[in-house]
Amino acid sequence: MTPFRIEATRGTLVESAHEVSVAVVDVSGALVAQAGDPAQVTFWRSAAKPFQALPLLQDGAADRFGLDDEDLAIATSSHSSEPFHLAAVDRFMAKTGVTEAELACGPHPPLSPDVAQQVVREGTTMTPRWSNCSGKHTGMVALTRHHGWPVEHYHRSGHPTQERLLAEICRWTSLRPEQVTQAVDGCTTVCYGLPLAAMALSYARLGTDPDPDLRRLWGAMTARPDLIAGTRRLCTDLMRLWPGGIFAKVGADGVYSAAIPSLGLGLAIKVQDGDGRAVSIALVAVVRQLLERSGPAAVLDRLDALADYGAPVVRNTRGETVGHLRAAGRLAF
Repeated sequence: MTPFRIEATRGTLVESAHEVSVAVVDVSGALVAQAGDPAQVTFWRSAAKPFQALPLLQDGAADRFGLDDEDLAIATSSHSSEPFHLAAVDRFMAKTGVTEAELACGPHPPLSPDVAQQVVREGTTMTPRWSNCSGKHTGMVALTRHHGWPVEHYHRSGHPTQERLLAEICRWTSLRPEQVTQAVDGCTTVCYGLPLAAMALSYARLGTDPDPDLRRLWGAMTARPDLIAGTRRLCTDLMRLWPGGIFAKVGADGVYSAAIPSLGLGLAIKVQDGDGRAVSIALVAVVRQLLERSGPAAVLDRLDALADYGAPVVRNTRGETVGHLRAAGRLAF
């Protein structure tokens, strides 16, 4: 069997290839499908955000501050800094009493190319709310304040807030704290290194577990896919294609996680060289292969609408098609 990988062609030759590891598991943790090394330990990065936001609900902060679907969705987002994203962050901060000065995340170029160009063109000074993780950080500060813990250093390993979030990560991945490698994410707070299969297990549970707080969070995230990522982003467009049937969340450096509750499955993907373009192609291909086995057929037919993500073309400087990006190989079921 050809290893599962993403190939870039130019003319008739494969010019480069990106090796991919995949774990697809059910709610019991059984491995349903795989590619590469499903036990590979890597950093989950932003794909962990649903479980970092969940304590807002479980600990009563969401009810205390009157948080709605928009607030919960932006707390789990890797947003594109579009105007409606910034407005959602502002409302979230206003409800919780969080100030921008308290956010430990630093600004970075917006994930939306259009917004990034506008920022440069207009000379905009970006502040922490522009970070794609500003919703996550607002949620962390809100949780910190709800418990009466010191806000200073809320983002650092060992702080009570981070210990609470680590406990939640362990609950849904079935790992012990010592099995989770902690490091510093790009947004300054803690990120988690763990096996792909453990990431996939948590997403299988994310889509199916009856826990009422988890169901409320699922409803919020799938109701507002526009807030989870943004315009012309795969997370958003895939969830719009299959409303309520899938939740997909990009990580960083070639990581993606997704939950498909109707199949009782969660999945995690790692492109070995961290290529962000390749991981989108891999996600569409994995979802397609799962649907080819188990349906629903109507959703499988609609995946063709994601061709810009799943099978993009390679163009020269005059816009002529000179090659393709494509998934090669099959998952082992």
